[in-house]
Amino acid sequence: MLSFAVGSLLGDVFLHLLPEVSGYLNLLANVVDNFTHGLAVGASFCISIKVGLATTLAILLHEVPHEVGDFAILLRSGFDWWKAAKAQFLTASGGVFGAVTALTAESSQAAGELTAWILPFTSGGFMYIALVTVVPDLLEEKHGWESAKQVACICLGILSMILVTILFEG
Repeated sequence: MLSFAVGSLLGDVFLHLLPEVSGYLNLLANVVDNFTHGLAVGASFCISIKVGLATTLAILLHEVPHEVGDFAILLRSGFDWWKAAKAQFLTASGGVFGAVTALTAESSQAAGELTAWILPFTSGGFMYIALVTVVPDLLEEKHGWESAKQVACICLGILSMILVTILFEG
């Protein structure tokens, strides 16, 4: 009976509840995601300009295609173009609030203590996004050439972070 209950609850969530809210649920998740990105950016700049710029670039490289995908989800959820654009703009404000929170939560002397919990948290979030949500999609690729292009792009992404580190070192 317990297994039946779990199955019926999961079925209700995925077949009835989530389809009614896929757009609004996406917006809520996006606000939280942007808030943590803002925390990462603010905390990174507390450490150094180099770390701040590298983190900002990494987030921008991740966010541009992510936001385009979120916009498409909103359109498929019944939002018109203008409402989807306004909603995306509002969710982006979560990043500003995150950055302000990181920059004002402690004095500059205690920035190291502040970032001691923010950076590992957001680093884990980045690893989760990369390894749990993106890589499985890449592993489903059936064509060798497409897989090779995806691996090359992963390597280019890593290389871009190495270049940012070299450019802003010192």
